[in-house]
Parts: sequence; C-alpha cells; structure tokens
Amino acid sequence: MPKNIIITGAAGNLGQVVVDKLVGEGYHIIATLGPDDKPERITNEKVEPYSLDLSNETEVEGFYEKVIKDHGEIYAGILIAGGFGMGDIRESDGEALRKMYSLNFETAYYMARQLFTRMEKQENGGTIIFIGAKPAFTPSLSKNMLPYALSKSLLFRLAEAINADTNETGVNASVIVPGTIDTPANREAMPDADFSKWVSREALADTMKFILSDTGNSLRENVIKVYNKS
Repeated sequence: MPKNIIITGAAGNLGQVVVDKLVGEGYHIIATLGPDDKPERITNEKVEPYSLDLSNETEVEGFYEKVIKDHGEIYAGILIAGGFGMGDIRESDGEALRKMYSLNFETAYYMARQLFTRMEKQENGGTIIFIGAKPAFTPSLSKNMLPYALSKSLLFRLAEAINADTNETGVNASVIVPGTIDTPANREAMPDADFSKWVSREALADTMKFILSDTGNSLRENVIKVYNKS
C-alpha cells in the first residue's frame, strides 16, 4: 500500500511541483486547496484533492476525521499553505499582523495539531514538514516584512516543541527555509534579478523527498536552509 501524505497549499506554485514529485515516488497524496483555488490546478489524476479553509479549526478537524476514516495511517504532512506581505513596523497595524498570523501560523498549527495527535498513536510515528522563511530565521532581514517574518518565526518554535518529545511520540518535525524561490510571480515582481541564484521549486521538492526517506527520518531538530545563492 502506498504511504499517505497530506499536502496543504497543493495548488500553489511550489505545491504543484511537490505533489508531482512525490506522486512519482509512489506516495498517495491527499491535497488541500484553498476556498478560492480551482480543483483543475491539480492535474495529476492520482492525487485526491479537498477544498478546505485551513484557518477554520473546525473545518480542519472535520477534514482530518474523514481522511483517517478513509485512509487510516498518515505517513507525513507537508504544510506549504501560507501568504506573503510587505510592511515595516511603521506601516503594520494589528490587522496586518493578524492577517499574516492567520495565513502562516494558524493554517499550519491547526493541521499540525491534527497530524500530531494521530501520528503519536501510530506505531512508526510520522513526519511533519513546515515551510519557514529566511527573514524569520535571520531577523535582520525582516524589517520590511515584519508581520510576515513574525508569523513564520512561530513555525520554528512549533517544530521545536514537537521535537522535544520525538523519542516518545515518534513524530519528527522539520522546517525548510528557502531563499528566494524561482516562481513566475517572483520573476514578474523582480524582472532584473539573476534568476540563476534563486532556489528552484524542484530543489525544494527534492529536499522534502530526502526528509521523507529512511535517511532523512533519522535526523532530529531539523532546520534545513535551501538558499542556493539568494
């Protein structure tokens, strides 16, 4: 039987590449799409798509109950969903802060909580992968995108909390920290940049593939920086 992996943000520029990579590795992918995403963006017929508001905890709980009923064990969760926003401390009011908190932390926390409580009951535990951000890992880079960086920084603390009891629970969390990702949106926003210095989506998908491997599963307290030259 193929191993089940939940991927959030599966219809995004990174999510689509990750989905295709892991389907090709033989995993069964349960993909979540945001309420405004179009199901046709998931083009791989082997993927099981769900439309889901990840910021709604009750909706996430219902989704997870259905997935467990239909599939039993979940091997891993890859939590890509999130959002970006600019703004320094002068420009960023409480509304901007709450928006980034909801997009980048709540959406990850609600799903990670469901994954953790199930995985700790599984014989072989499980793996949770978060997508961090370089400005969250290096605070000196955060001043012009402060609410975004603050919200992403909480993912590092969440992973540390999960990993504090990995030996007892069998649940292991990793945070991938990408540099500038080479996406059509980033190319449009920064047309004069040297794209060769950016991080390809394929490189990030390969990093996730490694984390899910037997070798990758032996790592602990993982923060993996994938910067290329960006």
